[in-house]
Amino acid sequence: MTMRDTDRALVQAASAVAKLRCRSAAHTLASAARTGEGRVVSGVNVVHPPGGACAEVVVLGAAVTQGVGELETIVTVGDRGRTVVAPCESCRRLLADRFPALRVIVGPVDDPRVVPVTELLATADLAD
Repeated sequence: MTMRDTDRALVQAASAVAKLRCRSAAHTLASAARTGEGRVVSGVNVVHPPGGACAEVVVLGAAVTQGVGELETIVTVGDRGRTVVAPCESCRRLLADRFPALRVIVGPVDDPRVVPVTELLATADLAD
């Protein structure tokens, strides 16, 4: 799928959150998701030894609390916004189950691309 201007803006939004909020080992990734209406919901992961929460899961929780029903596109960035990261296997399954038409931005930050979330289920690693 082709990257749209709104997709590039979503990468920038996630990168801005990462630069601002991912300043410790407890928060290393930031996600941003866009609704069909253009609203953006963001969040960061929570690293904790027994088990934390992925940034994508935090975004889904934030979307629910804000009354968002459908997400159109999601992106996750790391390295304080310098790297686009594909969702982990668990998040891929969750996103595909909840939003089967979701578009996911993956690939290198200097040349990202958009793929359907269902395509990620069959792909071992599109992250880096």
